[in-house]
Amino acid sequence: MTVAPISDTRTPGPSAAREPHIVRVAQHTVEIVSDSGEGAQKCGQIFGRVSAMMGNGTWTVEIIPAEIQPPPRTPPSASGNRVRLGTRRVTNWGDEADLVVAFNEQVLLHRHRLGALREGCTILIENWWERHEDEAIRAAWAEAMQELDGHQYRFIKVPMEEQCLTVVDTPRRGKNMFVLGMLAWIYNRDRDKTRELIAHEFRKKAREILDANVALLDLGWQWAAEHLDFRVEVPIEAPTEPQVVMNGNQALAIGAIAAGMDLCSMYPITPATSASHYLSEIFEKYGGVVHQAEDEIAAIGVAVGASYAGKVAFTITSGPGLALKTEFIGLAVMTEVPLVIVDVQRGGPSTGLPTKVEQSDLLAVLFGQPGDAPKVVLAPATMEECFHVMTTARRLAEAFRTPVVVLSDANLATGVQPFPRPTVTSDAMAGALDLGPLGEGFRAYEWDAQTGLSRRSIPGQPGGEHTATGLSHDEHSRVGYSPDVHERGCAMRSRKFAVLQQSLRPPAVCGPEAGDLLVVGWGSTLGAIEEAAERARDEGLSVSTLHLRFLSPLEPGLREIFARFRTVMTIEINYSDDPQDPYITDENRRRGQLAWLLRAQTLVDVDCWTRVPGEPLRPGQLLEVMRRVARKGGVS
Repeated sequence: MTVAPISDTRTPGPSAAREPHIVRVAQHTVEIVSDSGEGAQKCGQIFGRVSAMMGNGTWTVEIIPAEIQPPPRTPPSASGNRVRLGTRRVTNWGDEADLVVAFNEQVLLHRHRLGALREGCTILIENWWERHEDEAIRAAWAEAMQELDGHQYRFIKVPMEEQCLTVVDTPRRGKNMFVLGMLAWIYNRDRDKTRELIAHEFRKKAREILDANVALLDLGWQWAAEHLDFRVEVPIEAPTEPQVVMNGNQALAIGAIAAGMDLCSMYPITPATSASHYLSEIFEKYGGVVHQAEDEIAAIGVAVGASYAGKVAFTITSGPGLALKTEFIGLAVMTEVPLVIVDVQRGGPSTGLPTKVEQSDLLAVLFGQPGDAPKVVLAPATMEECFHVMTTARRLAEAFRTPVVVLSDANLATGVQPFPRPTVTSDAMAGALDLGPLGEGFRAYEWDAQTGLSRRSIPGQPGGEHTATGLSHDEHSRVGYSPDVHERGCAMRSRKFAVLQQSLRPPAVCGPEAGDLLVVGWGSTLGAIEEAAERARDEGLSVSTLHLRFLSPLEPGLREIFARFRTVMTIEINYSDDPQDPYITDENRRRGQLAWLLRAQTLVDVDCWTRVPGEPLRPGQLLEVMRRVARKGGVS
């Protein structure tokens, strides 16, 4: 889609505002950025939600600093939200922003240096700093403006501090609602819906706080109506079916309820925490329990124990927590206890980038346990898939008596998108446990020789008594030290995955079934990859895409699909060596995690292009990669 620039350059003022210039576009991207703690994220969340509720295609991404409390008025302190609006469905955060609201010049500088603003971008900026009593602050403003000069940005200075002081004594806690009011006027958002969302956000606060925030919203609307000379119209195509609006973490939480799960055992960790916090507000109404353990190890221990006892349990974490859970995951594999593990990935290593997006844990999930510990690994690609994946994960965990890992990431976790309201039925939930007598001669691991499957027994079930052990064991669950016992157990646990893989369908190719380039992705990169590929095909390039949801076992037919393309490559948000870097050869080059896996599994020379920028990939960036590879036949 082509976005028309805001070309009107009249000086904002009351006379101009009476006849604002209307910019009509198929899509538009706005960023709200402030220091951490000033509420720009909340402003963006509400703006994105009301836009989705009105029928616009919407995708939001939180801009979060790496530190909890970074020094204010510094570029690294930038915190906020990007909201991309479209007439039709929006699948990613897009390229550069068309409009930015900045609470100070330093956070704006941060976004500029990251290349997040398009040439000609309209910038609404707090002007208090330009005339601040502190000379150093005035100097910092002047220096920043000098750096920003020459990029054709259109600056509109806004007296946020001055305006907010007419309503509240502490403008730092009110500017976000004033800005929300300005944006609501610019994009003609429904003020009643906006007020409803504000009321929901402040439902636990005193009435005077809610009233002040609504007053600030109305003040921002009025100021914009009197002083701005443009408005942006992104036409709405009304959806043909009822929609819901939520982020990926909320979708995971509600999906767990729809799947009939009983227990979420967790320990707080960014960016997974909000899923369990949201679940804790509603789970009890549906008979569920959220257990906050003393640490990550205890959290998965509780989940394993609950599942062993017959409950439908899951645990939720991020990369560092996953590392602590590894031995218990191995125990669940060995004892064949059904368990769902949600890993909302973030950057690493160590505690890494606690608030930034990265597809960092695929190989850790697959190979992070001691010994042979196969497990099912699923990767949702959208907020809607975050909802549905929980039912799939639960069913697979119980049917195959195995841990199932759901790999989400920070992009899905906090991003907001509308999608069709799911139909929830009792069929998605776990059936009643058969606790009847198991009969004489029952064996705890009576593996079927063809499938590796065995019947599950619940503690206390008549005839099912056995000693549970995490050591290598035979079919009776007796510890075994002989080679044949260990090898048979490994073979049976692996055979289940062959059975599952044979039940899957080959993945669909988006675009031509054969051609010059096939781009393979996984997780939240779906929207950016497919938008870039569509642009490439519009230019006449032979580019197709394939997106994997099953990462263990891999979906069938990949080798045959890959054979139809001259070049096969992955695009991922994890690290790989650039082929042009010093000392890097084809023999020693580290490749992207999915590329590494595909090369091993298919024996096809799968190339890769990966980056670890701490933010989602942009479709324009990927288009450049696809152009180069489709024409030359290789990443290098």
